[in-house]
Amino acid sequence: MTTITVAHVSKRLGTNAQPVQAIDNLSLKITSGEVIAVVGPSGCGKSTLLRLIAGLAEPDSGHILYDNVPLSDIPLTERGVGMVFQEGALVPHWEAEKSVSFFYRLRHREQEVPSRVSEISKITGFGLEKLLSRRPGHLSGGEKQRVSIARALTRDPRVFLFDEPFSNLDAKLRGAARIELKRLLDAFPVTSVYVTHDQIEAVALAKRVAVMRAGKIEQMGNYQTLYHNPTNLFVATFIGTPPINLFEGRAREGQWHGAHFSGLPLRSDLAQDTKVILGIRPEFVKLTSENADGATAGIVSAVTPFYAERFQLIEAAAGKESWLLSAAPDIRISKGETVWCSFDREGIFYFDVKTGQRIG
Repeated sequence: MTTITVAHVSKRLGTNAQPVQAIDNLSLKITSGEVIAVVGPSGCGKSTLLRLIAGLAEPDSGHILYDNVPLSDIPLTERGVGMVFQEGALVPHWEAEKSVSFFYRLRHREQEVPSRVSEISKITGFGLEKLLSRRPGHLSGGEKQRVSIARALTRDPRVFLFDEPFSNLDAKLRGAARIELKRLLDAFPVTSVYVTHDQIEAVALAKRVAVMRAGKIEQMGNYQTLYHNPTNLFVATFIGTPPINLFEGRAREGQWHGAHFSGLPLRSDLAQDTKVILGIRPEFVKLTSENADGATAGIVSAVTPFYAERFQLIEAAAGKESWLLSAAPDIRISKGETVWCSFDREGIFYFDVKTGQRIG
């Protein structure tokens, strides 16, 4: 296993006339055997970061190190990178067996292929052996990715890299593939970086999640930290499903005042009428009575049941503002009904309007 260090790396893409700063002075350390996930919007640089770690691109500045050795000093044949792409990237005219065994054949270790394939099949629970005689054109999307992962594992990888491997699969196949991959990562503890736009996937596979924006890591930690303690507005809005509620308001004498919800405690050191965004997740917006402290009325515009999760998501509106709240599944609420809502103050975040940074 290998420790990966990304030290102050920057990378520009595009032409000299119109360069794009894909990675901007980014630093990251992934310990030996650790699995991390990298999430972020399209164009944030997460796939470029993966290519730099793989050695498929060179940084303009900074260094990528494997076990404190610069990647550029390690011969290609000794890097031990296993990479799984979005499309599988299998050779079209090769049967799956040839793709899986290619690494071993180059090293005259063909006899090890059957045992490795059998081991992978047992761990994942699907019959990999049944796919080996087929070419990519006769494999489904999920089957191609299974073969691609098996191929990467037969390289005896020091580093395992995934670039949104399941994004083209439907929800059912993606769920099954995720479980299979988790079993493999547990059985073969290889230092791994998993790029995805799917938060559920990130949480299922990795203990630490890095949230990227514009070539930088905005925050890194376990999902609970990102969800309950975001450092800025971007992380708060990117992490979490359903999304966080945001309300514009101002600071006045140690309180936050908005268009409908007001009188909430805020830092007293802010200048009068400083613009502040209040963020609160739907589970911290409570149904209450008309006479309750801080109660605000809203008209229900939508009710969406989540049967498996055992809650219903309610959208309410007052004037130009709308917000989401979650309620128990047995509470009867209908569209057009008036509901009274208040905030659980333990779930409130405050963000500076200008910088987006958390201020409370």
